[in-house]
Amino acid sequence: MNSQNIIIGTCGHIDHGKSSVVKALSGIDGDNTPEEKKRGITIDLSFIHIKAGERILSFIDVPGHESLVKNMIAGAYGFDYAMLVVAANEGLKPQSMEHLWILELLGIK
Repeated sequence: MNSQNIIIGTCGHIDHGKSSVVKALSGIDGDNTPEEKKRGITIDLSFIHIKAGERILSFIDVPGHESLVKNMIAGAYGFDYAMLVVAANEGLKPQSMEHLWILELLGIK
């Protein structure tokens, strides 16, 4: 890992706010395909970069829907770290747990 650049992956259940957190941090909406806009969910990986001092923080925003877990796994191979996003009003849900298991299997912090 380059000490100047960090890749953070979002993880968690569908509709728990992964893309919203990245958008709040960067000002960029990674869900920009017509299908994502229509369905209101992340379907494909999005890559967003922000400068934080001398570092570049890159976010890989992955889908949370169970049928798109292969996209999550593909994105997770690029993570240096993961950010688990959990909706406070719902707590841990099935895809939150599945994402945690995948991260553990891949050795991602």
